[in-house]
Amino acid sequence: MTTLDLFTDLPQPTPAEKVRQLRRDLERYSHAYYVLDNPIVPDSEYDRLYRELQALEARHPELVTPDSPTQRVGGAPLAQFEKVQHRIPMLSLQNGFDEAEIEAFDRRVSEELGIQAVEYTAELKFDGLAVNLRYEKGQLVQAATRGDGTTGENITANVRTIQCIPLRLDTEQPPPLLEIRGEVLMYKQDFQDLNKRQLENGQKTFVNPRNAAAGSLRQLDSRITASRRLRFFAYGLGELEGAAPLQSQQQMLDWFMQMGLPVCPERRTVTGYQGLIAFFKEIHARRDTLPYEIDGVVYKVNRLAQQQKLGFVSHAPRFALAHKFPAQEMLTQVLDIDVQVGRTGAITPVARLKPVFVGGVTVTNATLHNEEEVRRKDIRIGDTVIVRRAADVIPEVVSSVLEKRPEDAREFIMPTHCPVCGAPIIRPEDEAVARCSGGWINCPAQKKRGLELFASRKAMNIEGLGEQLIDQLVDKAVIQDAADLFTLDVPTLAALDRMAEKSAANLVAECGKAKETTLARFLYALGIRHVGETTARTLAEHFGSLQAIIDAPEEQLLQVEDIGATVAASIKAFFADGHSMALVNRLQANGVHWPEGGGKKQDQVLAGKRFVLTGTLPSLTRDQASEIILSLGGKVSGSVSKKTDYVLAGAEAGSKLEKAQALGITILTEEDFLAMTKTGKLV
Repeated sequence: MTTLDLFTDLPQPTPAEKVRQLRRDLERYSHAYYVLDNPIVPDSEYDRLYRELQALEARHPELVTPDSPTQRVGGAPLAQFEKVQHRIPMLSLQNGFDEAEIEAFDRRVSEELGIQAVEYTAELKFDGLAVNLRYEKGQLVQAATRGDGTTGENITANVRTIQCIPLRLDTEQPPPLLEIRGEVLMYKQDFQDLNKRQLENGQKTFVNPRNAAAGSLRQLDSRITASRRLRFFAYGLGELEGAAPLQSQQQMLDWFMQMGLPVCPERRTVTGYQGLIAFFKEIHARRDTLPYEIDGVVYKVNRLAQQQKLGFVSHAPRFALAHKFPAQEMLTQVLDIDVQVGRTGAITPVARLKPVFVGGVTVTNATLHNEEEVRRKDIRIGDTVIVRRAADVIPEVVSSVLEKRPEDAREFIMPTHCPVCGAPIIRPEDEAVARCSGGWINCPAQKKRGLELFASRKAMNIEGLGEQLIDQLVDKAVIQDAADLFTLDVPTLAALDRMAEKSAANLVAECGKAKETTLARFLYALGIRHVGETTARTLAEHFGSLQAIIDAPEEQLLQVEDIGATVAASIKAFFADGHSMALVNRLQANGVHWPEGGGKKQDQVLAGKRFVLTGTLPSLTRDQASEIILSLGGKVSGSVSKKTDYVLAGAEAGSKLEKAQALGITILTEEDFLAMTKTGKLV
């Protein structure tokens, strides 16, 4: 008998046994590759075993299970995401921005626990999307977004395509129920590779890794999610049943790792304020070298019993704090400074920058506000400047770096005439802003920006009338003003660039729908200086008709709440202008109408109450929530102050929520808000 005969005589594994072995091997190799970043076999070997498993499952479909590695590819598109109720809310964290706030946090925790030196876990604050993974008897059965903290969206099909998330926990004794909280994110290199593919395929690129991760995770077609490399880091617990009690945050993270869940290695147990700050400084110094984007670090009291004792305040735990990084700053060069012409003729200097990546976005332009600001900061063409994304959102030129100024750097000279229409640029005595004197009748730039406001969602809401189409309509003299929008026909529109007959017909229909509006929307759409959405509504409710507003003397306008001398003068000047009145009359002649009369409504349950909206609400848009508040007599503000009565907060609420909590302002969920508006009982 030969050696070959000996092996031939050995019992061969059954298909079920072979499938189980292949799955164990593939999961082990996948974990080493995606979680540990330490491949233990070549890709070719993994691919060979994967194909072998696919072939076996094809021959024996009864052996296919949901936790097989072959089931990560994504399925048919969904119509929409189902809602998921979090039995244990996914809370947000309070933020700290400087060392004094961190010291105060440590002092408060120490005093409330009655111990001198508190032990913390220090972890990273990832710039991704928070999710909840639900495992039952070790198998992944559901994944949901954070949503508003209590209600999220079911994204199970998409999460199953993320290779580093185990479909079955690697443990012989999984708890009957385990919910894992963590962050889905995209590594920087994977983000760059994705954008490269998007460009090659003629598709839209993503702004930053967070947007790419969020967009990928919220695809209705999970096959798209499967085509993009997403990652996951576990950092917290939701529901847990049938497991031995955990003693600390670190023990919990170690337990996650033992079950095959990815946990970020950049974590540490530290003691007291000094330990927290040392970790922050170390990570801040290494931020740009990390393979993923972070926007700060997170501190948590390590002992779970102490966490429970400290409890929660409002919608955040008292035992944890996010220490945010300061706004990112980068150096770049000013290639030129030119000016933009706004809707009201404002001439705004704009720095054209050598492209620079700041805070997750490539910045090429930054407003310099006005001529005085340029002089104050001494920004010159050719200068090397510090560019910052204030609050990681708005590009801002902080200052020039004088020691890097070239000899041929040129000062900015404000033009004397409008670069668009050639009219003289004037500088009113009481304003810092220079303005084109051409007016919207003569200046195409003012006309275009005015038409954009007129068609916007909060004004006449003409869907499909965007910036590029408005540019064509004005540049080709198809329309002279907003009234001409309501005389457009399909053949005229279809003859424009990038317009087909169907899109032309849709726009004509939208203009037809827009004829039926409200007085408040109409007033806002006119673009009267200093008359925003709230003021327009106040005027409409106070006077009840357009003619009453036109006829009102300035003294009567001043009697209206929140209308001062500047606003009143602007309203009178607008309706005293012949061109403006001609536009108003032509709009009405072309069919624009609204119900008039009535004055203020009687049921003003929110009268005088100031609201600030922040975050994403579960079912209402911000516009819808604002509409409800304003219709019930309330006011909507963009910033939190001592005058704010309520903050309506949704998912991923930011600094506005934190400031409101610090000021002791009442925080409302959408549910609280709707109940209050329905019953009329103020919280």
